[in-house]
Amino acid sequence: MSRALTASAGLLLAGCATSSLVLLPDEEGHQGAVAVLEADGKPVDAVITDGNSRTRLGDATPASKPLGANGLKKQEAALLTDLPPPAKSFLLYFELGTTTLTPESVSMLSALRAEIATRTGPEVEVTGHTDTVGAEDYNDTLSLRRAEEVMNWLAGQGFDRSLMSAVGRGERDLKERTADNVSNGANRRVEVIVR
Repeated sequence: MSRALTASAGLLLAGCATSSLVLLPDEEGHQGAVAVLEADGKPVDAVITDGNSRTRLGDATPASKPLGANGLKKQEAALLTDLPPPAKSFLLYFELGTTTLTPESVSMLSALRAEIATRTGPEVEVTGHTDTVGAEDYNDTLSLRRAEEVMNWLAGQGFDRSLMSAVGRGERDLKERTADNVSNGANRRVEVIVR
């Protein structure tokens, strides 16, 4: 009889320790997927794609169930409120062959500054780009100079340089595909990602 009680207690404890996966859409409403490759040490080939669902892990064939009217558990909802805000991206554009921002981009600098200021311990990635006018090595240098120009401006606004990084990608990551030596304002840009 004590063996039966011990086994039941073991099953109850195991039931309490079962993990589950909650799959939610991102901030923009896009839905991803999660692959489950193993359950209890045995291979499983399952892909969870149902948004707003809960999947009990550990089953040989994990199946998703909708979250239902009750939604997330209290502890799960608390985790979401503690997450940092999603990354925000800013595109700043430049005059041909220069590190001079276009007038439209100058007006965006205050929004960029405000976004960084609202974050606790922000991380700022600044990536410079060029169009295809000029030699590749010149464009690499120009794109880095553009990124550094933006980073210098941010440092001048009082933001710590150690929270920022700047790289130049030259003409390698064109926003709009063009032939060589084509002037294109959309490609002459710096992307600033604030996390």
